[in-house]
Amino acid sequence: MTAQFANKTVFITGAAKGQGRAVALAFAKEGANIIAFDLGKKITYPEYNDSSVDDLANLQFDVEKMGAKIATFAGDVRNAQDVSAAVQQGVERFGTIDILFNNAGICAYGLSHELTEQEWDAMLDINLKGAWLVSKYVIPHLIRQKSGVIITNSSIGGLRGMNRLSHYAASKFALIGLTKSQAIELAPYNIRVVSIHPTGVNTAMNDGLAAMEGATPQEIAERSAGNLLPVPWIEPEDVADSVLFLASDKARFITGSQFVLDAGLLTR
Repeated sequence: MTAQFANKTVFITGAAKGQGRAVALAFAKEGANIIAFDLGKKITYPEYNDSSVDDLANLQFDVEKMGAKIATFAGDVRNAQDVSAAVQQGVERFGTIDILFNNAGICAYGLSHELTEQEWDAMLDINLKGAWLVSKYVIPHLIRQKSGVIITNSSIGGLRGMNRLSHYAASKFALIGLTKSQAIELAPYNIRVVSIHPTGVNTAMNDGLAAMEGATPQEIAERSAGNLLPVPWIEPEDVADSVLFLASDKARFITGSQFVLDAGLLTR
């Protein structure tokens, strides 16, 4: 049986850990080439970020162990030179890009009137500008081949207000506008654009938020989620399964839409 993404190339941001890593491994299992882009170093905000190039190296080892091909790049989604170099070198290695998973993002708490300007800018620059900047450099390759899929990782925070997360929610709401507009612009080229909206996910980000709050990861997840189904969170593999579906031909008429993985949260 032929793997469903054989000979396809997927560009993934925030690929080294959490949801990005799960998506990279899922695509690799299905025969895709992986272009993995991640920061590879600590940043000052949020303080729990502990990204390193070792995470990318570990991902590369696991992908190659599966028999798939991968190119890794350490860079910042806010930096045009980092992004353009990774896109260009990835295309030179694999010939094209077929799927983009805009996943890089941060989350941190703060009342809207107490946030510093630097905290606001960091949240919007990474979560929103980063998704736009990466898609800016990937889209010309999709247009050239007149096909492709862009999947952008928003959040249930992009569909509802959230206490002490105004800058996070603002960035995630904005991704819906970016998604819908790109879907209109790119439809003539047979390119689909979708945003996904998970509830709390069991990742290192959730652990980091818990450490900042002096709480357990499950308490953080339940505070932000309040899911209808009796689960505190979903797993990164649940996100990966949804991304693979949306990138597949089974979802060929889904574009400009919001795909919700909320365990019933938004019914409340």
